[in-house]
Amino acid sequence: MMTAEVPYAADAEVSLTFDELQVLRTQYEKELAQSHVTTQTKFNYAWGLVKSPIRDHQLEGVHLLADIYRSEPKRRRECLYYLALGHYKMGNYEQAKGFNSQLLEREPTNLQAQSLGNLIDTAVKREGYIGMAIAGGAAAVGTLLLAGLIRRATRK
Repeated sequence: MMTAEVPYAADAEVSLTFDELQVLRTQYEKELAQSHVTTQTKFNYAWGLVKSPIRDHQLEGVHLLADIYRSEPKRRRECLYYLALGHYKMGNYEQAKGFNSQLLEREPTNLQAQSLGNLIDTAVKREGYIGMAIAGGAAAVGTLLLAGLIRRATRK
């Protein structure tokens, strides 16, 4: 059962099956071969790629979404969420936060963006704790090395 705290950010954890993504890829490649990819086909394929657990897919999806964002002003709102999601999934939390903030500026009551914002904030905190633990470990190792050097120097 999903918690009420994060009701709408299921996209962050749910991927398409290989076959589902293949359907989107086939349509995209077919239109690409015909030298005319519709915005909807490009968006659908980018959406599927961003949802993938594979980083290269996520990166390609983010690039396609960024292209749509730049070239199709009417599609910017829906691109913002998936750009934020893609960057979140790749661990680019500052970029994710930026895109999500833009969406929340336009739609402050968007529950999907609010819950993604919570996921981003949690990941940033977790990354900060890991960084502090690594720094603490490095300081401890440095202290031990320094103590060893001092002990050696005093024996001579």
